Amino acid sequence: MTGTLTVLGLESSCDETAASIVRRTDSGEAQVLASIVLDQAGLHDAYGGVVPEIAARAHAGKLDIAVERALDETGLAIADMDAVAVTAGPGLIGGLLSGVMCAKGLAAGAGKPLIGVNHLAGHALTPRMTDNAGYPYLVLLASGGHCQFIVVRAPDRFQRLGGTIDDAPGEAFDKVARMLGLGFPGGPAVEDAAARGDPRGFELPRPLLDREDMNLSFSGLKTAVLRTRDRLANGKCGGISDSDRDDLCASFQLAVAECLAGKTSRACHHFMDSGFSRSADRRPLLAVAGGVAANSLVRNMLSRVAEDTGFSFAAPPQEYCTDNAAMIAWTGLELFDRGHRDGLDLEARPRWPLDPDAPPMLGSGKRMAKA
Repeated sequence: MTGTLTVLGLESSCDETAASIVRRTDSGEAQVLASIVLDQAGLHDAYGGVVPEIAARAHAGKLDIAVERALDETGLAIADMDAVAVTAGPGLIGGLLSGVMCAKGLAAGAGKPLIGVNHLAGHALTPRMTDNAGYPYLVLLASGGHCQFIVVRAPDRFQRLGGTIDDAPGEAFDKVARMLGLGFPGGPAVEDAAARGDPRGFELPRPLLDREDMNLSFSGLKTAVLRTRDRLANGKCGGISDSDRDDLCASFQLAVAECLAGKTSRACHHFMDSGFSRSADRRPLLAVAGGVAANSLVRNMLSRVAEDTGFSFAAPPQEYCTDNAAMIAWTGLELFDRGHRDGLDLEARPRWPLDPDAPPMLGSGKRMAKA
């Protein structure tokens, strides 16, 4: 990779409307010149989750605002961009269409190349942007719609080692928060309640942890929380107590973290057994990406796994854990540098697996189709 490149990125796959301008300098350094994220949490609170139609309409009304703010922050114009990158999938089709159509208009109007980006690739390549990770490396992508162990070999070459066969962990956090009356989004709400609770307060299952593969399951854990809540609330007019709720959140959070940590350890060993060449100046890298990477307990336990298995560890800053357009701009930049271009016939793809050679994962999920 040589030469300075500047790319505008757009992200609208779920409930964040985002625009970002990212530059790669001559030295290869990534510079996030602007990162605008307009969330929709207030629009979906009453429903306990993302409503696709509401999200799509919000994206259509906010994309131009996000782009204008990003340009204003940097003092740049579309004419100064080397390319326009946009999330083309996977995700909610209405939001994807809003972003793709906006990006097509910007690219066509300014005569700039258009790059369609896989949203999951954006998360997977975030350690390249934030930590200058070298290929290949292992990433756990854990979010509201996905959970996969991915070996990242290039911006267009991925190998999936395993993943969730049902709910994604972020999805489970959202559902547990809803059943305990904690609101939406669920991840921060459950983590906040867990900080006041006893993580050993309730005995909850660790699904699939006894199996040697790298697949995960969170549906049964979520159901165990529901049954525990109902048992506690039985005969109590006011429902479960605040202390019971906090203990249940802490116990659930610990179960999720231990499932992720246990399977991550196996993925690390598999990565080393598959031929990674360790050298004196380069240790293998374990990275975590996606919204669940913002959870402090998950980050700490994965960091411990990395240390125990001889890996370096990378976790993005909080603002690049959840959906953002900086990761889309950076991935578009890397793809552009390798000669990728898309035409104005670029289509939005609600389902777009990173590893097309891997068998489909079971489960459809709440937010997005599983890869």
